[in-house]
Amino acid sequence: MDSLSRIGIFIEVAKQESFAGAARALGITSSAVSKQVQNLEYELKTKLLNRTTRKVSLTEEGALFFDRASRALDDIQEARDQIYDLKATPRGSLRVSVPMAFGNSHLKRPIADFAAKYPEVTLDVSFDDRLVNIAEEAFDVVLRIGVLADSSMVAHRLAPVPIVACASPAYLARHGTPAVPDDLARHNVLAYTRNKGAHEWRYKAPDGREGMVSLQSSFKADAAEMMIEAACQGIGIMISPVFFLTEALAAGTLVPILTGLTTWPERNLYAVFPPNRYLSTRLRLFVDHLDDYCRRVLKTG
Repeated sequence: MDSLSRIGIFIEVAKQESFAGAARALGITSSAVSKQVQNLEYELKTKLLNRTTRKVSLTEEGALFFDRASRALDDIQEARDQIYDLKATPRGSLRVSVPMAFGNSHLKRPIADFAAKYPEVTLDVSFDDRLVNIAEEAFDVVLRIGVLADSSMVAHRLAPVPIVACASPAYLARHGTPAVPDDLARHNVLAYTRNKGAHEWRYKAPDGREGMVSLQSSFKADAAEMMIEAACQGIGIMISPVFFLTEALAAGTLVPILTGLTTWPERNLYAVFPPNRYLSTRLRLFVDHLDDYCRRVLKTG
């Protein structure tokens, strides 16, 4: 086995913190993994790993070698990707994280269309609302709705996501229609439990004045579908991206309130990816595909 292959095995052991875990990931035996790491240490004339019965950890020299070698192998993979990209058909893997509710309501079709259009691209799609770590979890791109924060990541804006406050006619008949933002503090405003921030509404008035009102809730859920049903049943007020509420608003089962105000800061749908020096063709095509879908179907541009 050549040195490059041994380095790849060492990197997998360091990531897995286990010879057995690396063996499973690579599809070889644990003894083969151990032997190749030993051969690499012999070549370098230094100990790279501390071995115990429970865990494998990097030595100081091993940590230095892991950092530099990982980047070098990434460069080699990028070079391979560039060669593949010279061909007419993109190929390779693409790991994508998508927000659960928005993905189910709007992104299933365009993602499936992309897979059908580019069959040599292996797609691994995760529907999850949690804040994933793009680098540690090896995602190529993460689609998220929110406010763009300062970050080392690169973000491409796909679509604006207007936020509306609404309630059922029956709820408003029983509890009254809020006339000003502070009125919301006296109402039951449904809470989305996957949002780890404070239960509050920040808004901007037409004159540019910004404000915030703290909210209370007797109904909490971690799924948009459950919250929409609760709002339609008159349980409380819902503040949500308008994309989730299109059918209920069109049918009149929910009606907008406080329409002169805008949720602030504005939310958008972003495609977020690591700031690699090289962006694969398959990733660029995927983002362009979603961009086109948002313009045509969601009427964002």
